Amino acid sequence: MASLDAIAASSPSLGLRPSRSKVLFISSSCRWWMRRRWEGKATSSNRSSARARPVMLPALFSPVAMEWQECTTELEVDIPCSLAYQCYLERENTPQWMPMITSVKILEDKPDLSRWSMKYVILGQNVEYSWLAQNLTPIKNQKIHWRSVEGPSNRGAVRFFPKSPSSCRIQLSVGYEVPELFALVTSALKPFVEGLLLKGLESFAAYAKERNSKIPQP
Repeated sequence: MASLDAIAASSPSLGLRPSRSKVLFISSSCRWWMRRRWEGKATSSNRSSARARPVMLPALFSPVAMEWQECTTELEVDIPCSLAYQCYLERENTPQWMPMITSVKILEDKPDLSRWSMKYVILGQNVEYSWLAQNLTPIKNQKIHWRSVEGPSNRGAVRFFPKSPSSCRIQLSVGYEVPELFALVTSALKPFVEGLLLKGLESFAAYAKERNSKIPQP
């Protein structure tokens, strides 16, 4: 088939000139058709992008950051620091002195993890939670601490300060994210929880004293 250059050279009356750049010139009507077609595709693409754009939700449905609350209480007990530490290490016995804890189970295959459950009436509301806690490396006769790894976010530590060979001061600290149920009464929740923790320490002191009385004295 003859090229455009050959046809132009042999037929000057057609008004065609050889193309040095080898670019094919398209008629104005053809350019108009191609422009309309491209604009249609661009419009369609813009519509698709608009449909894919995320919808902004009203502020009412925006996630609310939970408030973190720290509660601390302490108590002097007439038991040796080492005994208090050892009794508190026995986590599965916690329900015997902590009023809100219903069960603690240490995982057989992972002894550094324990499953905690609580059930209590707090400020007139029935509360029931369960979480998995990781027991962090303790400091003998000084500190036991933990943090949740599953379930409601919380952490805690109990510290032991010797006062005499037969007495010590126990400080219990618990931090937690305030449940949405109590978001409007946060200020009232802290003293309530600290009262429960103090009650737990008092029960723990009685528990440890009974244990101490059963230990043969030298």
